[in-house]
Amino acid sequence: MTVFVASNAAEALQKVNEVIPPGASVMTGSSTTLDQIGFTEYLVSGKHPYRNLKAAIVAEKDPAKQGELRRQAILADYFLGSVQAITQAGQVVSVDATGTRTGPYSYGPKKLVWVASANKITADLETALRRVNEHCVPLEDKRMKSLGFPGTTLSRILIFEREKIFPGRPTLILVKEKLGF
Repeated sequence: MTVFVASNAAEALQKVNEVIPPGASVMTGSSTTLDQIGFTEYLVSGKHPYRNLKAAIVAEKDPAKQGELRRQAILADYFLGSVQAITQAGQVVSVDATGTRTGPYSYGPKKLVWVASANKITADLETALRRVNEHCVPLEDKRMKSLGFPGTTLSRILIFEREKIFPGRPTLILVKEKLGF
């Protein structure tokens, strides 16, 4: 895994844009961290040099076609998101209610870019899973309810330990500023 350290959100956004080449297809999972560094807004603005696959999904009103576009998007050149915990041993823990991030984090896109704050670093896997259950899920549940949804549920857990098949696929941009959950 390639790791970059950014001092703050602005530096993290700059690093994301350095990592992704112009013309690359890009898909993002829902991410408070990507929102907070400004990447989500930048992608929606259309002022970027990427092929934004999520824009086509959001624009499609037919649920069947939208579902097919979502399935195709997991083969993006770059899939971006965040994670809920990172152990000192380097294990990356991601949880998801629907699997829209879990699948692509595990396999599919050519490159994977995670942006996560240093406050997500935990001593070990046990502490990481406790952080997920006691901190992340309650905050995400509250966020979802504030948006008018029923809440969230912990349905999928991915523990990413290493990339053997596609070396260099994952990139982690670790931010020295509290972001996300």
